Amino acid sequence: MPAAYDKYSVTQYSVSSILGYINAGDIAIPEIQRPFVWKGKHVRDLIDSLYNGYPTGYLIIWQNPDVRLKNGKDAVGKKVLIDGQQRITALMTAIAGYSILDEDYNEKRIKIAFNPLVNDNEDRFAVQTPAHINSSAWISDVSEVFQDTFSTRKFINHYLHENPDADEDLVDSAVSQLLSIKSCQLGAITLVPQLDISEVTEIFVRINSQGKRLNEADFAMSKIAADDNYGGTLLRKAIDYFCHLAVDPSFYSQLEKRDPDFMNSPYASKLSWLKNDNEEIYDPDYNDMLRVSFMHIFGRGKLGDLVSLLSGRDFVDRKFKEEIAASSFEKLNTGVMNFMNQYHFEQFLVAIKSAGYISSKLLNSKMTLDFAYTLFLMLQNSREVPKIQVKKYVQKWFVLATLTSRYIGSPESQMDRDLRNIASKGFISFFNENEDSMLADTFWNVRLVQNLETSSTNSPFFNTYIAAQIFNNDNSLLSNSTRVSSLLSAGDVHHIFPKEYLKQNGFSNKTDYNQVANYTYLDTGVNIAIGRKAPNEYFRSALLQCQNKNMTVGTILDEAQLFDNLETNCIPQSIISMNASDYPTFLLERRKMMAQKIKQYYFSL
Repeated sequence: MPAAYDKYSVTQYSVSSILGYINAGDIAIPEIQRPFVWKGKHVRDLIDSLYNGYPTGYLIIWQNPDVRLKNGKDAVGKKVLIDGQQRITALMTAIAGYSILDEDYNEKRIKIAFNPLVNDNEDRFAVQTPAHINSSAWISDVSEVFQDTFSTRKFINHYLHENPDADEDLVDSAVSQLLSIKSCQLGAITLVPQLDISEVTEIFVRINSQGKRLNEADFAMSKIAADDNYGGTLLRKAIDYFCHLAVDPSFYSQLEKRDPDFMNSPYASKLSWLKNDNEEIYDPDYNDMLRVSFMHIFGRGKLGDLVSLLSGRDFVDRKFKEEIAASSFEKLNTGVMNFMNQYHFEQFLVAIKSAGYISSKLLNSKMTLDFAYTLFLMLQNSREVPKIQVKKYVQKWFVLATLTSRYIGSPESQMDRDLRNIASKGFISFFNENEDSMLADTFWNVRLVQNLETSSTNSPFFNTYIAAQIFNNDNSLLSNSTRVSSLLSAGDVHHIFPKEYLKQNGFSNKTDYNQVANYTYLDTGVNIAIGRKAPNEYFRSALLQCQNKNMTVGTILDEAQLFDNLETNCIPQSIISMNASDYPTFLLERRKMMAQKIKQYYFSL
């Protein structure tokens, strides 16, 4: 490992030099080809800061490792820009006149207008509007000034002709200052190739004034985009395009027109099915796609390891080797192809939905979903697990991980441990060991009951309870025909002990009356009939209608059916005589019933 003083160097580059390096491909900046997230005002403010000589922060660059090419020669890889991408992209569009991509992958320019006549306290720069184009006082697009063909003398003569009252010296000074932006110095911190991802991340955090964490998925995407040897450009596009199509299938028609090179690649046929996809349960972003593609192929859980492997790092001797980089790109490509496979993706979603998680409303953790898909892809090629049992194990692990919050705190470390344990013990042994230890009787009878003591409707425990109801095809409370599943998208949860009734009886704290054990999905008509009534009032009415066959609350007209409906909704039969004084007892009883329903559901998967 290099000494501390050898880990980085600090260099000043002019704006024109940086843009020249980008044009020459010496610095990889994938955001030129990916959606640009800055707004126009941010671009304007950057140009204004450079004009006034204000600091704009350091760029941070990581030199790709030196590798030995197949012809035996040494070559230095591209520099990867890991901080400053938005600033550089802004300069590329505003000064160099490059088109960028918006969030919908539409090409556009962000044009910055400049007024040489304004006073110091006025805005010299603005995001271009038609008013600037039509005004003789404004240079509507500053990129025109930075073109090689620009003549200051000709421009000033023309400007004075259009604005005869303008002060020539003022215009000349302002334009000269604008042109000096090309000579403005940007500080660049270049990190040596021998650093590993953990050190790069730590240096980044310490240099960055906000102390923000380096997004390792962004880092990995930069590494992929910087590759010229192993198809990195097309691979990066495949990841970006898949994620965009998952959200917006109509984008496919644009893709066909705009990127013929990609459409002629093997990736195009692998994601073409998304043009007809309207599933919204799992819309992965590139973090998810990279993570799953990497984990199920490499058997590792930390994306930092992917960055190192794509760089060619040998984890044994800590040297960089071309054969490792080549192998890693090949394996990642396989992982991405597996991820995009229509059969794999759709069958995984079938597994999740058939476990009762039919809506994204019920999904609390993207990381848990990512690992479930990872497991699905791993077990598809496993000789240990028969294919007919893959869905069952994926479902059970997903529910287990959700109920135990397995991938909530330090998810990468937990995923990495799980993958290594699966590799060493075998999946079945790993699964049984965790099920026995994590889901013992104490969990079902004590811990889960305690976890259900919450007011959050987004609680993973409450969501799993709802998933259990959907899995069992349960009818909603006091209904013999309306399934809980049908109310999930159009309905909302309602209070079994009505909120206003509880408030009138001394339960004024939201955390009291908004307990999830007091929640249930109700048909609108049933909810209206209940209103603010006490439970003993409206449940007795429900019981009475079973005798007189006159519907007043709900649609159940049979007493046995009523009590069965109470049980499937985890309502104790004693509710028929309960009032406000019984509310704490009711909550505890229902939590216990909900926990047992979840247990029965889990072991029936």
